[in-house]
Amino acid sequence: MGLAGRAVGLDVHLEFCEVAICDGGQVRSAGRVASTPDGLRALADSLLSSDRVVLEMSSSASEIVRILEPHVARVLVVSPGDTGIARARAKTDRLDARTLARLLWAGDLDPVWMPDERIRVLRRRLSRREQLVHSRTRCKNEVHAVLMRRLVGRCPYSDMFGKAGRGWLRTLQLPVDECETVEAAMRQIAFLDAEIAEVERLIAREIVWSADTRMLMSVPGVNLICAATFIAAIGDIRRFPSPKQLVAYLGLDPKVRQSGSTAARTGRISKQGSPRARWALVEAATSVARQPGPMRAFHQRVKARRGYQIATVATARKLACLFWCLLTRDERYAHAQPSLTAKKLRKLELKAGAKRYERSAAGIYSTNETMRAAERKLAEQAEASYVRLVRDWQAMAPQNKGAGVTLERA
Repeated sequence: MGLAGRAVGLDVHLEFCEVAICDGGQVRSAGRVASTPDGLRALADSLLSSDRVVLEMSSSASEIVRILEPHVARVLVVSPGDTGIARARAKTDRLDARTLARLLWAGDLDPVWMPDERIRVLRRRLSRREQLVHSRTRCKNEVHAVLMRRLVGRCPYSDMFGKAGRGWLRTLQLPVDECETVEAAMRQIAFLDAEIAEVERLIAREIVWSADTRMLMSVPGVNLICAATFIAAIGDIRRFPSPKQLVAYLGLDPKVRQSGSTAARTGRISKQGSPRARWALVEAATSVARQPGPMRAFHQRVKARRGYQIATVATARKLACLFWCLLTRDERYAHAQPSLTAKKLRKLELKAGAKRYERSAAGIYSTNETMRAAERKLAEQAEASYVRLVRDWQAMAPQNKGAGVTLERA
């Protein structure tokens, strides 16, 4: 039995939208409308206030929802993988729209979460930064390729594209064509550096006073980009009742295979959801693993059994669970290093455009070495406490050892 009201299915394309309507279980095609604001407004005017509209996720889905939503009861955006349309034996635009309308009328579709305008803007800026960083990396690789072709040894400086490294590049005796390649790449790198700095300034201005950002950055190893990418991917943390659901949403949960009387087996992570958020968490995990604290002890423990890569992914999953706890409980990280957190937040404020010399910022960069050493000592003690806790737990509860998806515990 279908839900009350008509169900309208939209198969969206670049130039047009195929429309189908399901009324009382009977599906009919309603023609096409132009995929323009005027065409969609004309479609919205022809719909009833009790209608429900469904379309598949695409780059233009949010704008279509914005135009249609005030005129109908509800607009649903669904994942293409949940409709089964891609696996259909016969697939045309008209059949796709009719299938969407029929599934919506039957109540067999679950909508995806649509972010608000603030989150959409943050996502677009992060995406632009990612493309700029990829372009800069390509230019740097071009310079490295020139040096390899000409058998130039390793740069004596840690950063070949820093001030000292650039000076070293200028002293090299290279052929004219190779010099032209290096100079062109360096000009592009300088331009891309400026563009990346500008988009990072916009990102910082957007989230500089966000309480969620400051809580996440209290974790050593978590920087502006990691915090912003995580917030842009999940939006409101209250959407996830448990950290397991958050981990599954980010695609960091392992696949499980079990059939009949055989034991369940785990495989690689599912890689569902935002790849950009997974990348940010993995990058943060590599940095967290270098900082003293319980997270480093966890990484080393898994690394000893499973290797570096699996340990890093497991630490990224652990970070996602930690972020859920911090945001839902409105707390900062218990093992944070206060002076390090203050420096990170001050850099965030400066990037957002704050004045460099302010009375409220006095003493942040002049933290003495004694205080920093004491904070690291406390972090090392917390790490040692975690190691003892795990060792005692393993000794006292041998039945808890092994995978949690064995046949007896699946």
